[in-house]
Amino acid sequence: MQLFRGTPTRSDRPIALTIGNFDGVHRGHEAMVARLKAAAHERGLPAAVMTFEPHPREFFAPDQAPARLTPLRDKVDRLRELGVDRVYVCRFDAAFASQSPEDFVVRVLGAGLGVRWLQVGDDFRFGARRAGDLALLQRLAPDLGMTVEPMPTVEVSGRRASSTAVREALARGDLRAATELLGRPYAISGRIVGGDRIGRELGFPTANVRMRLNRPPLFGIYAVEVLGLASAPWPGAASLGVRPTVTDANRATLEVFLLDFDGDVYGRRVRVDFLHKLREEAKYDTLDALKVQIGRDVDDTRAFFLQRAASGAAPRNHSSDSTLHCP
Repeated sequence: MQLFRGTPTRSDRPIALTIGNFDGVHRGHEAMVARLKAAAHERGLPAAVMTFEPHPREFFAPDQAPARLTPLRDKVDRLRELGVDRVYVCRFDAAFASQSPEDFVVRVLGAGLGVRWLQVGDDFRFGARRAGDLALLQRLAPDLGMTVEPMPTVEVSGRRASSTAVREALARGDLRAATELLGRPYAISGRIVGGDRIGRELGFPTANVRMRLNRPPLFGIYAVEVLGLASAPWPGAASLGVRPTVTDANRATLEVFLLDFDGDVYGRRVRVDFLHKLREEAKYDTLDALKVQIGRDVDDTRAFFLQRAASGAAPRNHSSDSTLHCP
């Protein structure tokens, strides 16, 4: 897959294109990509996606913008997995936001990208003051040799598949609904870095995952699986929050206690899949009280995975007596 920062002034070849923020790359987005690939194949064109960085709502109202589901790298990785040929990442800034809808269609889509087939959501708006819409695209398209196809709403179990719906499910701790909307468990990726070793002092050494999300869409204590450490996903208990018992920094941190793991993890890039919420984050009066609660969380995590295995989930591959080696 080819990744482009911005758009060219002159197209190198015609393309089929879909446009969107693709935050989370949920099942609605997957349906868009599937239709894009089919149309591109029919016409012998590369299947391309245009997305924006930052999210337009982060540009216009950063204090009111919703929490990101996926940072740019994870979004691009997922689009690659879905078989997209090209991704154009457009910097959303004042110049981009102020261009007229007509200029965007003629200059960017027509001359710059050579779009021959275009798919957008049926509520797509673009250009200065969001004045452009599907009707304008369909009016301008014939003169540019472009076919425009709207993408209808995709529903999952009677709910509209949207990034907002995923955020709402995560915020209320409904990981089953979030998984259904995404088509996979919600995940956060990052590299394991050194921590303050408080978990080790309490008898529960944790892998500290550096996140690229400053404001994650969920908080709390979870049963998780970690990919990137072994040949199979590894079970663990994760804390995602601001750690109010040990610090007042108010900075979100992701820490994972890996069940019965033996190996060096520092520097490894991993993906943490969130499977089940155990409880909300809480502040404890003493570290001893926190240690007792962590023990309960680990027991609850083991119980979750035992129940999951008994219900027919794939068996896990991990040893029964081992330790975690991390800074």
